[in-house]
Amino acid sequence: MRTIRVEKTIKAPIEQVFGLLTDHANYKQFRGIRDSELLREGDPAPNGVGALRRVDVGPLRFQEEITHYEPPVRMDYLIRHINAPLEHEGGSIRLEPTAEGTRAVWTSTFEVSTRGVGGLLTSVAATPIRRGFTRVLTDTDRLLTSRQADRAATSSS
Repeated sequence: MRTIRVEKTIKAPIEQVFGLLTDHANYKQFRGIRDSELLREGDPAPNGVGALRRVDVGPLRFQEEITHYEPPVRMDYLIRHINAPLEHEGGSIRLEPTAEGTRAVWTSTFEVSTRGVGGLLTSVAATPIRRGFTRVLTDTDRLLTSRQADRAATSSS
């Protein structure tokens, strides 16, 4: 198993960061994500514990189940089905407020389950997965910073 860890400080309040990162309906705003759909609602919110979501990322299509939902600090998930030989042990997005905004830490543990070359393919897969997580967090920062600037411009008019 290989664990990917990406950390970024996002210049926005924790509630806004949590809202954008955990709502499947926002995912098409992120580079690389083609589509997302809520297949089963969770508790206590549609994207809460037990929610099942389909996400299309380039050639990959997967279904993830939300296994822990604690607004505004944590969401964990498990990929239940993917159109690739990948075993997923779990992923987590954890947030904490900072003086600069919100510190986001995204981890995911997985392995490519191909006999003989699985270890090598797991190492190769780590790079695009890390890049994808980094893009989503960078896009979150860009989107929320842009919204804050728009609100400030509107209120000063």
